Amino acid sequence: MIRYVLLVLFFVSSTAYAQPMACAVPDISTSLAAETAPAAEVKRVPILGYLLSLSWSPQYCRGRHGMAQDAGQCGPQARFGFVLHGLWPEGEDQQDPAWCAPAKPLSPQLIRQHFCMTPSAALLQHEWAKHGTCMTNDPATYFETGAQLYRSLRYPNMRLLSRQTHSTASFAVAFARANRGLRPDMLRVMTDQSGWLKEVRLCLGRDVRPRRCPMGEPGKPDQRPLRIWQG
Repeated sequence: MIRYVLLVLFFVSSTAYAQPMACAVPDISTSLAAETAPAAEVKRVPILGYLLSLSWSPQYCRGRHGMAQDAGQCGPQARFGFVLHGLWPEGEDQQDPAWCAPAKPLSPQLIRQHFCMTPSAALLQHEWAKHGTCMTNDPATYFETGAQLYRSLRYPNMRLLSRQTHSTASFAVAFARANRGLRPDMLRVMTDQSGWLKEVRLCLGRDVRPRRCPMGEPGKPDQRPLRIWQG
C-alpha cells in the first residue's frame, strides 16, 4: 500500500515535454460505470516495485483522429507529447498485482484534475480499478503519486530525435541523459512491429524511486531500430 509522498527526483533538462502543448478538458459531470474485474486476472500478491508507463501520444493517435472515444487525446483541440498510461505495481516473475479490490467510479472532479496527464476518462477509471486498488484504497493518493512522477520527468528534444537514426538503446541513453539520476538500464522502450516508439517505461523500487529494471521486464533497450512519429 502506498502512502502520499512528495517525491523529489532531481530530474533536470532544458526540455520539459511532459506537459501537453494543448489540452481541452471535456465537460465531465457524471461518473463512469464501475469496471468489473475479470475473475481470471485478479492477483493479490506482494508488491516488489512499480512501473511508470508513458505513452508517446503522436504514435497512439496515428490513425485515430476523428474517433469519438479518443477525442480527448487525439481531437483537433489536443496536442500531447508523452502522456501517463499508468503507474503499475509489480510482483515477482511477471506475476503482477491486479484488480485487488472493488473500484467505485471516479468522481468527475478527480477525472478533470488529471485529464491533461491521462487524457481519457475511461483509461483513468481502468487504471484505478486494475492497478490503483492494489496500492491504496484512495484514488486521489494513487493519481497524485503518478502525477508527481509524471511532472518530475524531463524529456530529450523529441522533434530532433525523430529526424535522426536511433536504436532503442541510443534512445534510452538520450532519455536518461535528460534526467539526472536515471540510467538506461532503468528504462524499457516499447515499439510496435514496425519499430515505431509506443511507450517508455520507468522501473521503480518499492520506495517509488528509479531502479534497475528486473531481468524479465520486456522492452530492454538494444540495437533494434527505432523510429519516432511526430504527426
